[in-house]
Amino acid sequence: MYLPSLAQLALGSRLKSLSDHFYAAVDEVYRSCGAGVESRWFPVLRFLWEHGETTVSDVAAAIGQTHSAVSQLADKLVDAGLVRRKKDVQDGRRSLLVLTDKGRTAVSALGPIWVAVRRGIRASLGEEGLAHLLEALAATEQALEDRPVVNAMLAEHAALTSARLEVVPYEPALKDHFYRLNAQWLERHFRIEDIDRELLGDPERYVLGPGGAIFFAQLGGEVIGTCALLQESRGVYELSKMGVDETFRGMGAGRSLLAAAIDEFHRRDGKELFLESNSRLKTALRMYEQVGFVLQPSVRPGSHYERADVYMVYRPEKVEMARASAAKG
Repeated sequence: MYLPSLAQLALGSRLKSLSDHFYAAVDEVYRSCGAGVESRWFPVLRFLWEHGETTVSDVAAAIGQTHSAVSQLADKLVDAGLVRRKKDVQDGRRSLLVLTDKGRTAVSALGPIWVAVRRGIRASLGEEGLAHLLEALAATEQALEDRPVVNAMLAEHAALTSARLEVVPYEPALKDHFYRLNAQWLERHFRIEDIDRELLGDPERYVLGPGGAIFFAQLGGEVIGTCALLQESRGVYELSKMGVDETFRGMGAGRSLLAAAIDEFHRRDGKELFLESNSRLKTALRMYEQVGFVLQPSVRPGSHYERADVYMVYRPEKVEMARASAAKG
């Protein structure tokens, strides 16, 4: 499923989906049993039933919802004739919520339904599963109270945006990121070809083994980009498998990876460096041109990629000559 793959990013969406599921299930039970209430009304009705007349603020604090949300729920209950508002005799500036006779009659008939809901959830989730869920919810609620999540998120964002981008070489622990980052842009713009799947799935065999290198861009510990330097033959290298998480645009990851690969090419005293790409990737092509790759008149003979319609060779001296000529002109 898609949402589970997003882990923490989809926590709110997954909890909402579960919440909606349970609300809908209990509403169906209420309708089937002829109860004139809705599942979303439960916490307010139950609190008023157990504690008597009280303020919206007290209800909100007790059930962990905002004052606005409880006030809106109270309005619906008033419209349904189950709750009424009355002036607080001790403080005329505020009102109290109190069950009406209709509300008390309705709640007093819900006992068998509530027992059925409890038992049904236990039967559906299993005794152990239900216990784990309730424990996890309690622990989560306590953790959020102790460490407000907004503050934590903003602190992490500040740390990330102030972190220095680092380029690091391949290590086995980063293997999955090599596949992830490349699969991300391939699936978005093209498709994963058989040669991609083979190389990305076993980079130690198909990249490092034949004498190549792999680099990763990290920002605050997050891997946001990768590229590979493939050795085709002695002194001849291909710049390949450049993939940057598109949600981190503007962070300089692509240029940093490109610089690292070119530096490695020079360190090895490479004779030729080339790349294959596609004319649709205009931003990437401009970046390649700016660092010295020159567009060739035709695709590379014997290209392995169906998507490749661009062939570029690293000729930094020609780029420098062109810049010097433009400056003189």
